[in-house]
Amino acid sequence: MSKLDQVLILDPPSDLRFKGPFTDVVTTNLKLKNPSDRRVCFKVKTTAPRRYCVRPNSGVIDAGASVSISVMLQPFDYDPNEKSKHKFMVQTIFAPPNVTDMDSLWKDAKPDDLMDSKLRCVFELPSENDKVNDVEVTRSAPVMNSVKTEPSAAAVPIAAAADDTEMKKMVEKCKRLQAEMNKLNEENRQLKEDTLRMRKMPRSDHMTSNSTSLLGRETSAASLPSLLVVIAAIFIGFFIGKFIL
Repeated sequence: MSKLDQVLILDPPSDLRFKGPFTDVVTTNLKLKNPSDRRVCFKVKTTAPRRYCVRPNSGVIDAGASVSISVMLQPFDYDPNEKSKHKFMVQTIFAPPNVTDMDSLWKDAKPDDLMDSKLRCVFELPSENDKVNDVEVTRSAPVMNSVKTEPSAAAVPIAAAADDTEMKKMVEKCKRLQAEMNKLNEENRQLKEDTLRMRKMPRSDHMTSNSTSLLGRETSAASLPSLLVVIAAIFIGFFIGKFIL
């Protein structure tokens, strides 16, 4: 009995091409399509298993479905004078109903039931045009970055000058508010001393009137520092928030 022809359609059909440089992992894709009306089991093998990583390396393809396989070549020192002898083989078999143990399926499979396709690996280095384009892109990137940063650099002195002006204004306002607060505190202290002296003196209608007047002034004067403290806190908070942000 002759060997069965491969039921799957492979893309690419014969060569797996890997484009360098090979200083990093190079990935190429292999597409397997099942045009039949039966489920097909597949397995991907290679002559250099330590040099490649294949995902997935086995599985089942439903009727009319397809699967994409990633073949990853590990970094290595490429020698243009050395011909690649690496090869891949896609081995397939029709899946029996309710297949569960894939290892037993492949182990017990008869040679006449197996189908396979072989692919060779081809290594390619970048062309001279690709190298020139890469160099031009690399050189143009710093120029573009410098152009983008120039407006920001020019805007920094202007912003700094504006901040200095605002800072001086805020400092002057804070100084004036502090001076007014000190003055009112002194007046408040003086009023308290006068009130204490009035309380120690003999009571009379006249003194009661004067005491009431002094107490009213004390209350009014005491409320002014509190108001100024609130205003000063607002200015200082605005000042700190502006220059920290």
